[in-house]
Amino acid sequence: MNIIIQKFGGTSVATKELREKVARKVIQTKEEGKSPVVVVSAMGRSGDPYATDTLINLANHVFPEHSSRELDMMMACGEIISAVIMANTIKFMGYDAVALAGFQAGIITDDHYGDAEVIRVDGENILSLIKKGKIPVVAGFQGITVSGDITTLGRGGSDTTAALLGEALHADVVEIYTDVDGVMTADPRLVPEAKVIDTICYDEIYQMAEDGAKVVHPRAVEIARRGNITLKIKNTFSDAPGTTINGQMGFRNKSYRSMAGDDLITAIAHKNNITQVTVYFEDSVEANELLMNELTIHHISIDLINFFADRKIFTIDEKYTDLLEQILAKHHYQYQCIRGCSKITAIGHKIRGVPGVMARIVKALSHQGIKILQTSDSHTTISCLVRGEDMERAVNALHREFQLS
Repeated sequence: MNIIIQKFGGTSVATKELREKVARKVIQTKEEGKSPVVVVSAMGRSGDPYATDTLINLANHVFPEHSSRELDMMMACGEIISAVIMANTIKFMGYDAVALAGFQAGIITDDHYGDAEVIRVDGENILSLIKKGKIPVVAGFQGITVSGDITTLGRGGSDTTAALLGEALHADVVEIYTDVDGVMTADPRLVPEAKVIDTICYDEIYQMAEDGAKVVHPRAVEIARRGNITLKIKNTFSDAPGTTINGQMGFRNKSYRSMAGDDLITAIAHKNNITQVTVYFEDSVEANELLMNELTIHHISIDLINFFADRKIFTIDEKYTDLLEQILAKHHYQYQCIRGCSKITAIGHKIRGVPGVMARIVKALSHQGIKILQTSDSHTTISCLVRGEDMERAVNALHREFQLS
């Protein structure tokens, strides 16, 4: 059936003019003989009338003691409104479109409100609409429990919806439309010389998403990898070819790289608002278990983990710092917290163990007078923790060092 999933974010559908631009892209896909399935986010961003954050703020203001179930019902409204408006925009331009809420698109979830896990996707309703020549426009970010309660899929949920529908409908490709020309070698707001990457593998884009790049949600990448679905990151506002994401490793257009061995690194990502935590205690099973159990009970995720005999060093999201300090004080741990840190990550397929990569990173940062607080590495990443005020200089230094421009 040559199905193409086309997901458009909130900024892409925020105004009448933009929605008409989106409709023309969808119609062009239809006229090329393909079967588009559109997924939309809520219109606009925080402060806009129907944006998700606006609805959350309304709920918190009107009924601050709301349950998570009712909040999910409220949040789901934004995408439903967007789907209805977008479907009618396409209709106005001469093509039959049908708006679908998440449950009408067959997305069945558990009852973990606010961050539900999808149990299954029944694509029969969408397939029947496609067979009738209609264009389904699906509200992203949402589903329904077996018992009939509306749920939401967590931040980045519309990307997740698009990937899930791509898998369930055996789509040829899932296109994620945003406001940049594709996945870039670094955040262009920090690095003006950043370039678009034409092809990237699942592992690399997943690490980029996990380590701060906001172009696609990591859960969507996981689903695409599971279903071996090609993702494309494209710009709503241009005809740029974008970035293709698939399972092919090792092939990338090197037009933006030096050919002299500087193609190890694909991109530099960054994540802000991190706290480094050092807890001092002699290594013991009881002390380790107590600390880990407290972190688990309070749903505090840790990263950049370095455990030594006399101290444990790790990072957390800065928003959990006060809570963690209360826990550590309660159990009389000696500790130190450094707030306002940033994690800078160099990403490249299988760079671990390649001689000289870490040395180049250390040299590039030290030449800028940037102190490295902590490091970690994997097969595809080398991460450095730095103070927040050094973040922009660190990103630019590594981007230059590996000649990503």
